Amino acid sequence: MADWNSAQYLKFKAQRTQPAVDLAARIDINPSEFIDIGCGPGNSTRVVKNRFPSARAVGADYSENMLEAARKDNPDCEFIRLDAGGDLSEFSGKFDLVFSNACIQWIPNHRELLPKMFSMLKNGGELAVQIPVNFDELIHKIIGSVSTSEKWREKFTNPSIFFTLTEGEYFDILSDLTSDFEMWKTVYCHRMPSYDSIIEWYKSTGLKPYLDALSDAEKEEFTNDVQREVEKAYPTQKNGEIIFSFPRLFFIAKRS
Repeated sequence: MADWNSAQYLKFKAQRTQPAVDLAARIDINPSEFIDIGCGPGNSTRVVKNRFPSARAVGADYSENMLEAARKDNPDCEFIRLDAGGDLSEFSGKFDLVFSNACIQWIPNHRELLPKMFSMLKNGGELAVQIPVNFDELIHKIIGSVSTSEKWREKFTNPSIFFTLTEGEYFDILSDLTSDFEMWKTVYCHRMPSYDSIIEWYKSTGLKPYLDALSDAEKEEFTNDVQREVEKAYPTQKNGEIIFSFPRLFFIAKRS
């Protein structure tokens, strides 16, 4: 997959950051140091640093573009390049808080990943994670339908893959790690000013794996095909805005 685009991602900074705010608000320890896995352009790291200003803050991401933006905007935080799906043993027992906002859906094998992330905690530390779970929403169904249509299916030899598990599977993984954990789900009803804005939102996330596989001309055509279906599926409200529903799963697990 091509590198992530921090400018595209931050077009909806407030909406993308709110789940990090909500997750950070539920943390009940006062960490002396934390790591934000999949920090992106640093907006989530900033949230946690603001909540715990005396803590040493480390943001970690695989994208150099994201890290460059994060370092520029957050000089009081450290940022490192990290493949979170790889070996994390060098961080074993190092952090009071391991935080991750809308990242691990891109990383395979959560049955191995979450224990590795949990092992990064000191005793008494907390693992705090938020994962989008919007695969039953209209936008994902539309992208799936368009990408597998006769017109486009030959272009996508490796269609978009998300590695999210079910709520029950996450429950079982967490219960194997600790008896002290909680899970909850929130559906965000984002106010979108136009159909264009929905497409712009998804260009940096759900559409990105498809657009990466296409030429510039094909990118525009594919995006237009998706937008036509979005316009059919999402009604406008009385004021012209569109309700863009976005469910997210949260969990916090404590290492005792």
